[in-house]
Amino acid sequence: MRILGIETSCDETAVAIYQSDQGLLDHAVHSQIELHRQYGGVVPELASRDHVRKVLPLLREVMERTETTPDSIDGVAYTAGPGLVGALLVGAAIGRSLAMAWDVPAIGIHHMEAHLLAPMLEADPPAFPFLALLVSGGHTLLVAVTGIGRYEILGQSLDDAAGEAFDKTATLLGLSYPGGPALAELARNGNPDRFRFPRPMTDRPGLDFGFSGLKTYAINTLRAHGDDDTTRADIARAFEEAVADTFVIKCRRALRATGMGRLIIAGGVGANRRLREELMSMATKEKAHVFYPRIAFCTDNAAMVAYTGWQRLRAGFQDADTGFKVRPRWSLATLEPL
Repeated sequence: MRILGIETSCDETAVAIYQSDQGLLDHAVHSQIELHRQYGGVVPELASRDHVRKVLPLLREVMERTETTPDSIDGVAYTAGPGLVGALLVGAAIGRSLAMAWDVPAIGIHHMEAHLLAPMLEADPPAFPFLALLVSGGHTLLVAVTGIGRYEILGQSLDDAAGEAFDKTATLLGLSYPGGPALAELARNGNPDRFRFPRPMTDRPGLDFGFSGLKTYAINTLRAHGDDDTTRADIARAFEEAVADTFVIKCRRALRATGMGRLIIAGGVGANRRLREELMSMATKEKAHVFYPRIAFCTDNAAMVAYTGWQRLRAGFQDADTGFKVRPRWSLATLEPL
């Protein structure tokens, strides 16, 4: 099977083609960072319009590079949620229109399931079962995975997700959009011994997360110690260490509670260097193995959408409704298992 994948959930436009017997043939991503930078965050209407402009040129580019013709496509997968409703509708409308024109099945893909399965695109994919820490944009989830579609949510963010907390704290520190990478870069120059931020929700049982308090702690620290370059770098360092340490504590608990020996880290925040190092160190001590997608597949991309579409289409799933239905909110736990 040769599957076309389309991703338009937020501020990346992406197209990919996955072949069942060859793996990923090609993928292309257009980032909207420069479009949204002047506003300090994603403007939904601008994101939707840019997706309209970029999807078809990227599609032509990828099809030409892979020598793919419409009659060689066996299915179309597109991100149907969660995400920005206007942005999702662009991908759904184009994806379903192509599927109807080419007379192939189409399937709407859950964005977080695609992130969860992104490590399967690597040369050494994890075997089931495993734990998955999903940290992407407004989502932070800790999931026990026993198969595709077999997901038990062990913990989730009760207020700000990690990505949101990174972006909001970066804004408080005067950093430009996107805030997460900018904060991580500033933290490299910070003094690790000057400030210690709390590790939220680690002093109680359970695996849920909540990072909004770290933003408040950061602004109070900034007010108390002065808004100079050194202080901002030290705050960034303390914030990043607090987030990473919180994930280490929660993932250690989950590994011990479930007895699983594999942990995958996926989503945009999963590209954070300090988080990767700390989780690798913890997993080594726990005699567990850690799996990551490559950096390019941590952020939003269509390769993971095409792969997930292939898995679901070959199992017989496809959209029964011919409308352009999307789900801005969509629980991972509601997906049907393969």
